Amino acid sequence: MTLKMLVAVAMLAAALSGAAERLPLPYTPVTDTRLAHPEPENWLMYRGTYNSWGYSPLARITSKNVHTLVPVWTFSTGVEEAHQAPPIVNNGVMFITTPRNQILALDARTGELIWRYRRELPADLFQLHPTNRGVALYGDRVYLATVDAHLLALDAHTGEVVWDQEVADYLAGYYMTLAPLIADGRVMVGVSGGEFGIRGFVQAFDSDTGKTRWKTYTVPGLGEAGHDSWPGDSWKRGGVPVWVTGSYDIETKLAYWGTGNAGPWLGTTRPGDNLYATSVIALDAATGAIRAHHQYHWNDSWDWDEVSAPLLIDVKRGDRTIKGLVHAGRDGYLWLLERGQNKIGFVAAQPYVHQTVYSKLDAKTGRPEYNAAALPKVGRRSEFCPSIWGGKDWPPSAYNPNTGFLYIPANENLCSALTGVETKYKRGELYIGVPFEKMEVFPTAAAKDHIGELQAWNIAAGTKAWTVKFPFHNWGPILTTGGNLVFSGGTNDRYFRAFDAQTGDVLWKQRTNSGVVGVPSSYEIDGVQYVAVQSGWGVDAQRKQEYLDKAFGTKTNVPQGGVLWVFALGNAESKP
Repeated sequence: MTLKMLVAVAMLAAALSGAAERLPLPYTPVTDTRLAHPEPENWLMYRGTYNSWGYSPLARITSKNVHTLVPVWTFSTGVEEAHQAPPIVNNGVMFITTPRNQILALDARTGELIWRYRRELPADLFQLHPTNRGVALYGDRVYLATVDAHLLALDAHTGEVVWDQEVADYLAGYYMTLAPLIADGRVMVGVSGGEFGIRGFVQAFDSDTGKTRWKTYTVPGLGEAGHDSWPGDSWKRGGVPVWVTGSYDIETKLAYWGTGNAGPWLGTTRPGDNLYATSVIALDAATGAIRAHHQYHWNDSWDWDEVSAPLLIDVKRGDRTIKGLVHAGRDGYLWLLERGQNKIGFVAAQPYVHQTVYSKLDAKTGRPEYNAAALPKVGRRSEFCPSIWGGKDWPPSAYNPNTGFLYIPANENLCSALTGVETKYKRGELYIGVPFEKMEVFPTAAAKDHIGELQAWNIAAGTKAWTVKFPFHNWGPILTTGGNLVFSGGTNDRYFRAFDAQTGDVLWKQRTNSGVVGVPSSYEIDGVQYVAVQSGWGVDAQRKQEYLDKAFGTKTNVPQGGVLWVFALGNAESKP
């Protein structure tokens, strides 16, 4: 065989192998220093940085040239349902996750597949949110929290599983959808399953071995502070899940996590505050100890999970700078709290959408008082606003330090009604207390004008700067950039849009294969800035659409199927 023939055979063998055996670039290990101070050209974690801003300082794509943005490559995932994970990028290597716990490692320049991991899920798995919100990177490993409640460490070069640790028993209703949070070698995850009578927790594992470092329950047990806020043994099945990746303060070493609803839904079945449901909790990353908390609303009865992690923003108010925790709540209020080593203080809160449940807030603590008519009870139908999906559900807000604006993917003019029934706990089955047929979502008269909104708030002033309105609901996570831009999808017309960060003007839009409920990210290679997002409609965005179709007498078809879209400037000036 000639040398030419040998080379041809070798090239053919490489092509038939499907994916390369090594990364296209020398893989750069992810260190604590890099996580604390990530390079602008990379996107190393769920929201880009520990403070959860969702902000990229990259500025080659600007409000002046974004109109030339074009798709440069796409990748079909081969999976349906909601694609919610951000593209994570480390020096030219991209990692995305999809429903059914698939990880794709891709060349971030070209979209070429490097490796693919598919988890084999149990046939008897039952959960309500078949999705995943991304990986975490540390060292030479990729970490995945699975829907059957396992934590995996994979080799970043090959996709091979290094270790597989069971976090909880999926047969009891536990599962995980969040991207892990890593700090100082600890891989932190929280569990979902609040509708199954679980007892929620956050757990930390050693990044090298997978061994447990600590485990902290979000429902206090016997002898723990807050245990007396639960009647009888209701704490054993109290819910309080952790759906979304936390924020981390590198100075205080505290991780801030948002928590979900107590179970079952109706507060009258579990009288008390029900700590630490619908709260933000500050956990010592070294020990797991709860150092502080703030409960947005006590004895929640509206399924208003407050699972979005607060954004860590230093806010200047008057003559002092507040180390703030900023949270656009599912309860329809925009919260400003103050974080300290062992305290979370209330500063201010105001509704950003119409709200009918709170009659007032305590001026010192922020604790709400309730309108009695808005409290759902067994055998009684009660109406309230906003709806069970809240003013904003899990899709993250974003903060731009150049404008000083917080950008909120909001929904206005929607309310709900619930009618409760008696319920009994049975392991692994739904434990809600409100049958699906007794859950209602209905528009107000103003919904004829619009439902979805993109809001911009001046955090220092505590005032709304502008609002963009959509005739349909909005389920779009936010990315904002140093180029004076805000990127978001989330609407049933399948568009991904770029807005002027100062004014809210729509500067560019691209229709995609499906609805965009993915978290966008931005990265740069060889002087070219890219914006990447997954398009793939499903889960609660689709469920909410079905309720709206029923209310309006319409039938909206949003095609499913996941595709990763990557954009760059289309003119010659985009090349360095």
